Amino acid sequence: MKIGLIGFGKAGKAVANVILQNPDFSLEWVLRSSKNMENASAKDFLDSDSNDKAEIFSQQNLNLSEFFTDYPVDIIIDFSSTESIYKYGKIASEKKIQIISAISHYGTEEKQLLNELAKTNTVFWSPNITLGVNYLLFAASLLKNIAPDVDIEVVEEHFKAKSGVSGTAIKIAETLDIEESNINSVRAGGIVGKHEVIFGFPYQTVRLVHESISREAFGSGALFVAKHLKNYSKGLYNFEDILKPFFFGDSHKNLS
Repeated sequence: MKIGLIGFGKAGKAVANVILQNPDFSLEWVLRSSKNMENASAKDFLDSDSNDKAEIFSQQNLNLSEFFTDYPVDIIIDFSSTESIYKYGKIASEKKIQIISAISHYGTEEKQLLNELAKTNTVFWSPNITLGVNYLLFAASLLKNIAPDVDIEVVEEHFKAKSGVSGTAIKIAETLDIEESNINSVRAGGIVGKHEVIFGFPYQTVRLVHESISREAFGSGALFVAKHLKNYSKGLYNFEDILKPFFFGDSHKNLS
């Protein structure tokens, strides 16, 4: 399966490294907003002996319609910026290139665009694309359904320079129908990312914890999605759609 990667920051580099190590996928190219490293190779930068092309291109002055024709891929994985979807989304959908977006924060307009693209394309979006944190999210939802009146607090920990509340923590709060005021943020050192959901029952507590040890976890999560998304037709999907058959043994997927 041929993959195009958009974004080559800390997360993008980690994701590229995972793709290059997986024989079931081929990293065809990487798109960056900057001209730095243009026409270089991601595999050389990451010291990989992969046979993937993994050529780095700059989006500056690039005709994406021609580019997607000359360098065809099956899936685009986006680890760039909130605005990036406006640049490639419609063109990719016209060419039937599936989209996996791992952007942490999308506003109302971006979400509307994703829904529009999903009318003709297979689109996936998750603010945190690690498999573990989405397993936590799904399990937390099941526990909330069992005990709807339980007290719930969310603790999210990230590296010192991260601004704002994490998109994953907000997603957890939305899913569990709790206020953002129940999210407790910690910023310290070089923590990659840790999320904890605390359920306060009378006389007992249940804690669900996920911690990202390395940003490569984003890559393994993205490839998990890519592996299963190929079986889905047009529509907008999230991790719950991908995980539900594993929890309930339901092989039915939305193939409309």
